[in-house]
Amino acid sequence: MPAPATPGLVPFSGDSEWEPVIEPSRGKRPTATTRGHRSRLVPLPDSLSARTTLTHGQTVVLRVVVATLLISLVANPVGTIVVLIGITTTLYVGAFMFRLRIFWRALREPAEIRVSVHQAEQLWDHALPTYSVLVPAYGEPGVIGQLIENLRRLDYPSERLDIMLLLEEDDTATIAAAEAAEPPPHIQIVRVPAGEPRTKPRACNYGLSRARGKFVTIYDAEDHPEPLQLRRAVAAFRRLDDRTACLQAKLVYHNPEQNNITRWFATEYSMWFSQLLPGLISDAAPLPLGGTSNHFRRDVLDRIGGWDAYNVTEDADLGVRLHRAGYRTGVLDSVTHEEANSDFVNWVKQRSRWYKGYMQTWLVHMRNPRQLLRDLGIGGFIGFHLFVGGTPWLSLVNPLFWFLTVMWFISPLDIIRELFPPAIYYAGLFCLIFGNAAFVYTNIVAARQAGRPDLVIAALISPVYWVMMSLAAVKAFVQLIHAPSFWEKTVHGLDRPDTKDVKRAVA
Repeated sequence: MPAPATPGLVPFSGDSEWEPVIEPSRGKRPTATTRGHRSRLVPLPDSLSARTTLTHGQTVVLRVVVATLLISLVANPVGTIVVLIGITTTLYVGAFMFRLRIFWRALREPAEIRVSVHQAEQLWDHALPTYSVLVPAYGEPGVIGQLIENLRRLDYPSERLDIMLLLEEDDTATIAAAEAAEPPPHIQIVRVPAGEPRTKPRACNYGLSRARGKFVTIYDAEDHPEPLQLRRAVAAFRRLDDRTACLQAKLVYHNPEQNNITRWFATEYSMWFSQLLPGLISDAAPLPLGGTSNHFRRDVLDRIGGWDAYNVTEDADLGVRLHRAGYRTGVLDSVTHEEANSDFVNWVKQRSRWYKGYMQTWLVHMRNPRQLLRDLGIGGFIGFHLFVGGTPWLSLVNPLFWFLTVMWFISPLDIIRELFPPAIYYAGLFCLIFGNAAFVYTNIVAARQAGRPDLVIAALISPVYWVMMSLAAVKAFVQLIHAPSFWEKTVHGLDRPDTKDVKRAVA
């Protein structure tokens, strides 16, 4: 039985090309409409979609595990808790060692694809392929004008650019601001029709079904990509074989000095895109993509079903699906500047969405563990659990272990010590001292590698940032239960004083 089509997509039949249909809009700049388009996008099967959080089989397994756990807690509470602590401590040690290994591997042998300015500029304009740029945005009237200006600066022949601003049809403020900016003809304003779920990946699929390019990339509303980035991507794809289906450019924040949150965020991103992702590539592990500046071979993106409209970190899920399908991702040494989130509440909303999406991705790909093992191999399988699964779940349980650590030192109760027999105690002590010290140290190295010694102080007090991560993980877990596909809006433009009213309006 064929899987149902993704909402908002029409299955493609035939090989004809298509062009956007332009419709007048009451004297304003024309906007693209839905007529005259046919999609080559293969529908994503339900088995690989987060539309359902838990399958029937997963629900049965979960109930059996919970029932077994409750019975064990009644029969032998101390022994059961010791086993749970032992399992979690093992995951801590595994995640710590895995991240440290890929970090050092990236430092020794950076798995980055470099294209010089000369190599990018010498590509003949008439030989460049059409490049589609998808820019989903919602509630962004304060930054859409600057976004259009940033897109104008892309060093690529305009007649071979297919740029679509994917704006929700009821987002009248952003549409009006985009029209007022008077974008050039190669930047279209595309109204995404109302539908559920209202997510970024759904808008991207809508744009992909209308894209004309051989290559496709994604930019966010606050992005400022390096002008030569598209040329560098084309040059890199020509150098690589067809097995490399995606290139992830580096994301760097332009406002790290704004406050401590932006400093922590900038340090984390520096390590993520310059050490961890290249290290995963060297380790042949699946690479969770960033949500922007990933460049794709269009035919591969169509073939694997585009983005999962129900996954709120569609980028991470897509990276795993590409790897499972036999394709690989490279890190392109090109930079896109973004705005680091400077507001605590806004940061928690954003991070909880990311964690929730990682949980969704882990649950989706664990629907058939044996097939996942065959697709990823033993190394990739372990890396998937420690990196994609471990990132949100360990942040979720961190507060419990912090509490137990405090109780160990201040509580006179013997029960606390009974929960930590020698093997678990010394493994936990290893994580507490060496693990935490190593994470602080890697943040310092990442800051220095990025040429930002001013971020070293923030790296030294990064444990405060871990508390924020745990708060976000708890929020993500609660939302996973009652609102799994709810896309919590992140407000952009908070680095500028003139956007405070926009923040209040969106909130």
